[in-house]
Amino acid sequence: MEINLQEVRLEVTEAFWRYVNAIVANDIDAVTQAFWQSPHTLRYGTGENLYGIDEIAAFRNSQRGNRLDLEITRLVITTFGRNYATANCEMRRSDTGGDGRMSHTWVRFADGWRIVAAHVSAAP
Repeated sequence: MEINLQEVRLEVTEAFWRYVNAIVANDIDAVTQAFWQSPHTLRYGTGENLYGIDEIAAFRNSQRGNRLDLEITRLVITTFGRNYATANCEMRRSDTGGDGRMSHTWVRFADGWRIVAAHVSAAP
């Protein structure tokens, strides 16, 4: 298996930044579309465990109008072959100064790269 093929890593990096920019812009539709539209998708947050795209979409819809200012302070993207990748970052919320972490598992589907699992946590 080839690890970190340059063109694949670039695609996932672009998908990751589209997702982050959508969060910062409070573009809830774009944020939700970044996830695999499946009942098998999951997202663990700092205060919620979401199973399936319906729960993720409902959570995101409750965030409409709540702009989130954050800065990615460290990012590690690793690709495995051409269709699977992980993205892990450390981040700082500009509004509160709080530090956190975000992990994604990305898979390439016919319609592009999608997050199939995500985890967000506050840093210790």
